Amino acid sequence: MISLKRVLGIIIGIGSMSSVIAMPIDTLQTPTHSFTAQQAVDYALKNNVQVKNALLGIRLQEETNRQITSAAFPHINSSFTTTYNPNIATQVIPNFISPATYQVLINEGVKNGAGNTITMPHDFGFIAAQFGTKFSANAGVSLNQLLFDGQVFVGLQAREAAMQLAGKSAELTQEIIKANVLKIYYQLVVSRTQIELLDSTISFVTKNLNDTRVLYENGFREKLDIDRVAVQLANLQTERNKILSMVSNGYYGLKVLMGMPVEEQLTLTDSITPDMIKDGLLNNATYSYSDRKEFQVADLGRKLGEYNIRRYKLSQIPTIALNSLYAKNAQRNTWNFLTQNQRWFTISNISVGMNVPLFNGFITRSKITQTKIELQRTNNEIEGLKRTIDNEVAVAKNNFQSAISRMDYQQKNRELAEKVYQQIKKKYELGLGSQTEINLAQNEWKTAQTNYTTALSEAIIARIDWLKATGKL
Repeated sequence: MISLKRVLGIIIGIGSMSSVIAMPIDTLQTPTHSFTAQQAVDYALKNNVQVKNALLGIRLQEETNRQITSAAFPHINSSFTTTYNPNIATQVIPNFISPATYQVLINEGVKNGAGNTITMPHDFGFIAAQFGTKFSANAGVSLNQLLFDGQVFVGLQAREAAMQLAGKSAELTQEIIKANVLKIYYQLVVSRTQIELLDSTISFVTKNLNDTRVLYENGFREKLDIDRVAVQLANLQTERNKILSMVSNGYYGLKVLMGMPVEEQLTLTDSITPDMIKDGLLNNATYSYSDRKEFQVADLGRKLGEYNIRRYKLSQIPTIALNSLYAKNAQRNTWNFLTQNQRWFTISNISVGMNVPLFNGFITRSKITQTKIELQRTNNEIEGLKRTIDNEVAVAKNNFQSAISRMDYQQKNRELAEKVYQQIKKKYELGLGSQTEINLAQNEWKTAQTNYTTALSEAIIARIDWLKATGKL
């Protein structure tokens, strides 16, 4: 019997089922899907949560690249500020006005900036003066343009590699989901075949039970013969119910993996044959590391590590930037800056600045060394990945060849067991065979059927593993 426990094991960690709002049965029109294996894969690649998030990772990288690109564009800002000075600062300055002049001002009633009449000071050495107004405002536009920054230029060069990494990571996720969908799909297809074979056996045993009862009623069989066949039939029906329960759970698992609501109906339309499994795959056993998504991801990680080293090295050279400002400012004793015909003063400047890193406590040198070590680790991991791929291909090839051999052997054994069973069945129907003999032949045939379907399931899984190992899935 096919172990559908593996089906449930495949989906562990894939994700949990979303909650479904319960509705009365009569208000629901349950969607029905009839899928080939490829259609099931296509549905999963559109609706599986992990695939969706992997594709969102590409969009996130696109936005990250836009942020990197923005550093090379001009940055333009506008501003408006207004200030209120409740107490204007007072400054002491030398008194250059003579007493006679003060007397003239007093006689004429001249007032100071605060609107008060000028009085004769007690100290002619210094005077207190206030400079400024109660209100001030400033409005302007500034432009900042980076002219040269080695780190920014490296970041611009690394954008394509970063996008490729996001894309390959998404493809790797899609490949994993595809492999798992195919494995569960074909195991369920094989289970369907096993149920059909089991139904055929149950049908014969049911007929055998009825015939045995007739023979018992006519005195040609014992009551014990009836009981034995009845027990056999009960065991077969129990086994069938167990398989149906496991198959039902397998369908639930497949729906979850595909991103399909569990209440929707799913029918699998593909079949599976030994010839389809073989399909000449082992005739060309060549493979390339670059065909594996894992290797592509690792290689892009190495490339980004090299960009990091360049970025830190270029952080040691000067950066050049252009800055400019155009602004207007005004001062008032009352807040009337929006009044027309009021004077504003212009401020403008253009500057080019260069920042030269001289010493930062050796932090840059440390970062360069650290990044080189990380790159070496990545190179080591790539070499280890090559060995892993070699091993996976060798194991997958061996498992595939062994699975095909077992499948061919069990197919012949099933055909032989069926031939023996049919011969003994004819003898039994003619009254020439015993109940024990027919039961033994029947059990052997059933065992051969189970072994064959199990071998068929193992062979299709081995085929999928072989395709994945060689990067051809």
